[in-house]
Amino acid sequence: MNAKIGTMAGAVWTALNENGVMTAKDLKKATKAKNEKELFMAIGWLLREDKLNVEEDEKNVSLSLK
Repeated sequence: MNAKIGTMAGAVWTALNENGVMTAKDLKKATKAKNEKELFMAIGWLLREDKLNVEEDEKNVSLSLK
């Protein structure tokens, strides 16, 4: 499971590196994540490593690389 989430974290990082700021919905499409659980665990991995900025407005949460 850790290898799978690590691979997805790499895909999230790559998508953000190529596109800049993205929402979780956009990241799910860009990474071709099978489900939100997989995506959110990968985002958590990157947050734990202090590699993401998170910004929230009234409707969306946006993520970008630090």
